[in-house]
Amino acid sequence: MKFNSNPVRGTFDVLPEDMELRNWVQDTIKRIYRQRGYLQMETPCIENLELLNHSEGGENLRLLFKILKRGDKLTFEELSENALCDLGLRFDLTLPLSRFYANNRNELPTPFKAFQMGYVWRAERPQKGRFRQFTQCDIDIIGEKSIYAEIDLLLTIPKALHELGFKNFTIKINDRRLLKDIVVKAGFEEEDFDTICITLDKMDKVGKEGVTQELLEKAYEEVKIHKLLELLNTHIGDFDNEHARELQKAVDIVSAYYPIAFEPTLVRGMGYYTGPIFEIVSEDFKGSIAGGGRYDNLLSKFQKDSIPAVGFSIGFERIITILKERNFKIPTNEKKVALMFTEEQQLKEVIDLTEKLTAEGNVVTTFFVNRNKLGKKISQLEEQGYEVQVIK
Repeated sequence: MKFNSNPVRGTFDVLPEDMELRNWVQDTIKRIYRQRGYLQMETPCIENLELLNHSEGGENLRLLFKILKRGDKLTFEELSENALCDLGLRFDLTLPLSRFYANNRNELPTPFKAFQMGYVWRAERPQKGRFRQFTQCDIDIIGEKSIYAEIDLLLTIPKALHELGFKNFTIKINDRRLLKDIVVKAGFEEEDFDTICITLDKMDKVGKEGVTQELLEKAYEEVKIHKLLELLNTHIGDFDNEHARELQKAVDIVSAYYPIAFEPTLVRGMGYYTGPIFEIVSEDFKGSIAGGGRYDNLLSKFQKDSIPAVGFSIGFERIITILKERNFKIPTNEKKVALMFTEEQQLKEVIDLTEKLTAEGNVVTTFFVNRNKLGKKISQLEEQGYEVQVIK
């Protein structure tokens, strides 16, 4: 039987050249995170399904990859989804971080400035820049309730993007509480807020007409819908409350360093967001390249006391896609040397030279090559950026 060698749709193999780029991007992001005082941690890829299902993960709950129970004997009557599955693959890094913090709180500083990188999984419909398995690069601050936590994040992520060569981007910022004020002022009930947000989150993809049509299909009144869209032209200064003043403070401070603008249509898809939300959009990619927000209630799933939290995540795969489309070359001072020899008695000399060159900080690779194939091999290595030395 002949098997298909392609990876599963929505996933990808990583060639050595692409792996170098991915490692460089991750190393660059890690360096900036560490410079700003964030501590690296890690969580498992698998979480309890009960926790995932009660995470307020918005649309992502429909995209869960669930794992069948192992070892249980089930009767025919028990063949329901909940009976068959008890675990799932994480769909983001925020929920696992919340569980991690609750489990290890006594060993962690307050506030806890954390960063985490790793694969997450969503049963998406694969398309450009959207995968079923992809890497996230998160920073979070747990235990700080003031807007200064948001400001820290809003100065750190753009710094990392700058280091990766991105200049043409804008930070968009909103607050879920201000958005709720708009929805209620338009005449909708407070309990309709989450449903309306799911539709508003599609604004950049389907436009006002698409949002109007979907809300009409959800049986909302046309007059309320038009009022809602009208109110979405609101400016921060039109609000007179503490949330708007705090958001203005963040905009005023961050704008001295990076382009930032209030965007009342910004929603973010996760239902666990409770306050400020933000995205970074680039002229080089249709859609956001980073996003996050405050999620003060998420940790209450694990403990009685309320613990504030806010996070920001870089769209790693989108960054990789853009860099590859630019034919980006990794900046490096490393010298790459390829040592080639054609006689076995030259091996000791090659090993000695390899040890010397690597001790000097060079990247060194060695090849035993048939003389007749020297020319072809030299060309291949030079294309890969190696300086070729043939031992004679």
